[in-house]
Amino acid sequence: MKQLKPKQRAGLRRLAQRPDREIDLSDIPEIRQFPLDAVIGKFYRPKKQSVTLRLDADVLAWLKASGEGYQTRINAYLRQLMTRRAS
Repeated sequence: MKQLKPKQRAGLRRLAQRPDREIDLSDIPEIRQFPLDAVIGKFYRPKKQSVTLRLDADVLAWLKASGEGYQTRINAYLRQLMTRRAS
């Protein structure tokens, strides 16, 4: 990604300081329905935090047996559980 020039950075800073009510949104159409191919949260990357976790050896072996990325899968399983419990 290209680095912003100081002038561009200053312009963005000025825009960020403006209140929302001053932004003209009249030329932006309202989204009434998401497209069928839309992926919600595609670019959302939550902050990660390192933890120490003790798992049963057979559970860890099962996770690792499916290939690389077992920690990512653990996170995905926990996120699924979290979202099911939240609804």
